[in-house]
Amino acid sequence: MKFVDLAPKYFLNEGYSCSESFARAALEMGLIDEKFISIATSFSGGMGSGCLCGAVAGAQMVIGLLHGKTKDNSARALAKEFYQRFVEKHKVTCCKVLTKNFDDFHSKERKEHCANMVYDCAKILDEILEKAKQKV
Repeated sequence: MKFVDLAPKYFLNEGYSCSESFARAALEMGLIDEKFISIATSFSGGMGSGCLCGAVAGAQMVIGLLHGKTKDNSARALAKEFYQRFVEKHKVTCCKVLTKNFDDFHSKERKEHCANMVYDCAKILDEILEKAKQKV
């Protein structure tokens, strides 16, 4: 299984937020402990302020978990690559800017828009993790 197969499903159909959907996918993939989902909750909706896209935050948490200090310490380089690829496609990582055309936080249209962000983040994450695995 890959993040692109799981994270959008959890976001759209299972009641998980943008950031939580990455944690739930990582749990299903056997990468994390269930406590990680609770940690991811506070990154939803731009950390409650609308600042950082929760899908970006969720993907970045997974990068840190898999490649941080206690692993191979390549997390910063991978995080930078993730960020650059996301910005190349969407121009910004700010939730408020990414969702500026959606007045109703709970609208179907916004949910679908954010599902696209989750999908794009999952796709980038999968590609980065695969590339990192090949370097080892």
